[in-house]
Amino acid sequence: MRMIIRAFFRLLRLALTPFMLLSEKLSTPKAIERSAEQQAIVDKATENLALYEFRACPFCIKVRKEMARLGLNIERRDAQHDEKNREALLKGGGAVKVPCLLIVDEQGEERWMYESGDINDWLGREFG
Repeated sequence: MRMIIRAFFRLLRLALTPFMLLSEKLSTPKAIERSAEQQAIVDKATENLALYEFRACPFCIKVRKEMARLGLNIERRDAQHDEKNREALLKGGGAVKVPCLLIVDEQGEERWMYESGDINDWLGREFG
């Protein structure tokens, strides 16, 4: 019975994925406008950030929309299909849970931030 339920939800997720991604494309906000110098500063500040994600995860979509709204060029790492990224997320963050923002400070210290709301709040404070 468990296998049937699991297969049902996998099939449902596969069927809904294109609609979720299309919805993301259609509803992603435009980026805030910055001067070229300001954007260069923001781009430099985002070099030490990486978002671990699953493409069709609704919470990951929420974070990607906030990144787009703020005009942030944060590296995105697929933790669903890329085993190397999945292992790095498990080893560094302690769990394969997405979205997860990896923040590396100037001293090289890593901070792993889970929860889309927390990530969006932090991005808004840092770059909003």
